[in-house]
Amino acid sequence: MEEKVIKHLNWCYYGIMVFTLVILSGMYYLTSRPDFEPFSPMEQVGMILQYMAMGLTLIAIPFGLYTVKLFKPDTLEKYEGVAAQRILVVGLTMPMNIALYYLLGNYQPMMWLAAMSAVAWYFTKPTLGKMEQEMTPKDPNEPTY
Repeated sequence: MEEKVIKHLNWCYYGIMVFTLVILSGMYYLTSRPDFEPFSPMEQVGMILQYMAMGLTLIAIPFGLYTVKLFKPDTLEKYEGVAAQRILVVGLTMPMNIALYYLLGNYQPMMWLAAMSAVAWYFTKPTLGKMEQEMTPKDPNEPTY
């Protein structure tokens, strides 16, 4: 049963990568068109997009990585839902930041945000060891320093 849960979570995990590649290809195609005019990062619309991307990324990554501890799943079905939520919350910031990189005219800080998202997305990789560790109840008598 555990292997089945990990297999479903792997579909979600690698689906994020496929979605990111689709966004990357689409944005590259869009920017290669001669009639495409990117937003200036120094104008008001560009700055609002940057603030939204930074805020969402800096909120979504810690929240997504902490969801399993926050919701404390006790069954495999609950764990699968919470782990899928973690993958989606953390992973979807990556294609968003890549799209903004192209929409802002190859603005480098958006690529750094996408790189941060990719590193955080890597930490959501589902494995049997991680699932066992997160599903085992903590001993209340064990000290936490």
